[in-house]
Amino acid sequence: MKAARTKTPRKPVLKKSSNTSLKDPVGVYCRVRPLSVQDQECCIEVISETTVQIHPPDGYRIFRNGEYREMQYTFKEVFGTLVTQKTLFDVVARPLVEDLIHGKNGLLFTYGVTGSGKTHTMTGSPGDGGLLPRCLDMIFNSIGPFQAKRFVFKVDDKNGVDVQCEVDALLERQKRDAMPIPKTPSGKRQIDPEFADMISVRDHCKVEEVEEDNVYSVFVSYIEIYNNYIYDLLEEIPFDPIKPKPPQSKVLREDQNHNMYVIGCTEVEVKSTEEAFEVFWRGQKKRRIANTQLNRESSRSHSVFMIKLAQAPLDADGDNVLQEREQITLSQLSLVDLAGSERTNRTKAEGNRLREAGNINQSLMTLRTCIEVLRENQMYGTNKMVPYRDSKLTHLFKNYFDGEGKVRMIVCVNPKAEDYEESLQVMRFAEMTQEVEVARPVDKPLFGLTPGRRFRNQAFKDELSRKLEIRGGPISGETEEQSVAEMLLQNFPPLPSCELLDVNDDQTLPRLIEVLEKRHKMRQMLSEEFTKNVLAFKTMLQEFDSSIVSKENYAQGKLTEKEKMIAGQKMEIERLEKKTKTLEYKIEILEKTTTIYEEDKRNLQQELENKSQKLQRQASDKRRLEARLQGMVTETTMKWEKECERRVAAKQLEMQNKLWVKDEKLKQLKAIVTEPKNEKPERPSREKDREKAFQRSVSPPPAPTAPPVRLRHRRSRSAGERWVDHKPPSNVPTETVMQPHVPHAITVAAANEKTLAKCDKYMLTHQELASDGEIETKLIKGDVYRTRGGGQAVQFTDIETLKQESPTGRKRRSSPSSPTPPEDAAESEWTDVETRCSVAVEMRAGSNLGPGYQHHAQPKRRKP
Repeated sequence: MKAARTKTPRKPVLKKSSNTSLKDPVGVYCRVRPLSVQDQECCIEVISETTVQIHPPDGYRIFRNGEYREMQYTFKEVFGTLVTQKTLFDVVARPLVEDLIHGKNGLLFTYGVTGSGKTHTMTGSPGDGGLLPRCLDMIFNSIGPFQAKRFVFKVDDKNGVDVQCEVDALLERQKRDAMPIPKTPSGKRQIDPEFADMISVRDHCKVEEVEEDNVYSVFVSYIEIYNNYIYDLLEEIPFDPIKPKPPQSKVLREDQNHNMYVIGCTEVEVKSTEEAFEVFWRGQKKRRIANTQLNRESSRSHSVFMIKLAQAPLDADGDNVLQEREQITLSQLSLVDLAGSERTNRTKAEGNRLREAGNINQSLMTLRTCIEVLRENQMYGTNKMVPYRDSKLTHLFKNYFDGEGKVRMIVCVNPKAEDYEESLQVMRFAEMTQEVEVARPVDKPLFGLTPGRRFRNQAFKDELSRKLEIRGGPISGETEEQSVAEMLLQNFPPLPSCELLDVNDDQTLPRLIEVLEKRHKMRQMLSEEFTKNVLAFKTMLQEFDSSIVSKENYAQGKLTEKEKMIAGQKMEIERLEKKTKTLEYKIEILEKTTTIYEEDKRNLQQELENKSQKLQRQASDKRRLEARLQGMVTETTMKWEKECERRVAAKQLEMQNKLWVKDEKLKQLKAIVTEPKNEKPERPSREKDREKAFQRSVSPPPAPTAPPVRLRHRRSRSAGERWVDHKPPSNVPTETVMQPHVPHAITVAAANEKTLAKCDKYMLTHQELASDGEIETKLIKGDVYRTRGGGQAVQFTDIETLKQESPTGRKRRSSPSSPTPPEDAAESEWTDVETRCSVAVEMRAGSNLGPGYQHHAQPKRRKP
């Protein structure tokens, strides 16, 4: 029989009923943990069955915004410090187990700060099991007599279940039994003695309305979310003492029905509460816990224990499982123990503990954000995207908040004063979560088969076996004589009452003797009739024996002939079987050879494709490299050409400047030589020259004929434009007569793109020492324009050179022994010389033009 395969149905195939549009709020319950110290200060009080009050402890001031004032929070139900685990289970978890058996999903998680009792609520303690063992106990109490044999249901790797026939399941059971499994001396499983009492207390609670014509199978898996990575706690890693392998993280995927599942997660089929809890405890030992300042065994990860229930109906006879995939229902119950939120300044966490606390708080914050967005979308009609993917925890349970099943949350709080602020945040989050509504799951569709098939078939078999046991043979084989004897036995006179109530009673015993005599006579008659029937039957048997002997002799001859014929046929069959085996062996060899050749062909094709792709990549890389090299060669050539042009222009400008300086010196020398000399003045001493020069520099006497010289700024030709006046901080003020002045200019010490974007013109003031030792000031001007890339560039168009010169001073320096005539001494004032030339040079925005900047300029004209 071919195995059928099914996937987790997102919604059963049936007509939409009216309850699909209904929504239920998330059920939030509150459990208050007892204080560890009797006289410890408490900040939480249980007011009623649904309300708790939290008040600030002593030492907290009441702020103006009312943050630290008495607050009351309402939940679906509040459980005080004296509540039992059974009461909590009956109210919170029992409806989820009933929905699981009826084919609906459920999610239950505990939330709270570190040390508030979340793990105790979920797991329990020895002698007082928590929600998890009680859920397992209720499931197996309900489906115990209706469980399928092992391996009839088989999970696949795509979040689905395969249903296979009894033969395939039997083969898998035989393979498993053949594997070496370590056993205890008693041959039975033994759970860890520390937690053996967790499942020993049985309440024998079960679901009353169980589909009796279905078969069920339970699969469990256990994972943890640590540092936002998913790890399988049931994964068997081979032990390597030399190089132990760390556990590998798992990946979340979405199946074809948009349900989230963990790839490669181990799912174990269990048949009892003990076996399921043994699997849970095997994974619990691998869970990451650590000792912190707030909790001796603090959970450092979120644990998720998933119970998956697969069920399928029986056929019309109630013997075999239906192999139709549409009739298979898969439901899941997830029990989540969240790690506690904590503040690192209280736990004093460092290193790995600090990193773990950060990831725990981040995942809980993502959960809170998702709840806030869901509430906002439902209350205000917005359509904001819920950030499920920001955390593995919220991404895994995305479907539950989208309407895949009921969601229940137990808020665990510790009433001690030290946890006041954390408890306040937990209460606010729980109050907000209650406002989120989850779509109500649809009911399971009816299969349309007659109910009670299993019990009627079993009752028929039991009655048939009882009849056969009483009769000792088939019911239809009764003879006529036996029927008559049976009728006679039924016609025996009934025995009268044998009780003697009076000593003088003389009627009871005579009646009893009379009835016994009648029964004795009837028994003798039946014995005689039975003896006659035996003699007649013996005669018949003798006659039958004689006829049989004659027939046997005849049949013996025939049988010998048939045996010879059968022996020949057997030999032929053996020959054909050998030939068939030989052909099958050859076919198998040919199939293996074909498989090898096909594998080689696929490998060669793959290798050919890889090499062709590699060749294509190499060709494209070669083309890109050639284009790049071509561009680099072109760019280098252009760069060197521009560099050569710049150097030639700079050299020409330098030579022209030197030529101009020499011309000026020759002119001044010629003017000095050609000047008439009336008398040779007396050579003044150096001290008198210094005094005269100092007097002239300090307070020159006003000339009687000419008005005094007044320093004034000459007006620039570009006064109506916006300029950038670039003056490096190392410039020295020269106070020349022709000092340039540009109105409305932005003066900067270093040019930048932001300043250039505001102006149209650019001017750089550059100073350097001339060949005669005097300071030479150059004003380099240019136009600012925008480049294609959105930046700013400067094209230099003009250079102005300002310099102070003293012809007589040069003469004295060149020939200090020659005397200075008195008429020349009056004319030895400093002369301002202006040199201007236009250039065409580009400067990109952001370049630093300092005193040592070499301007690449090519002179166009010279203007004295």
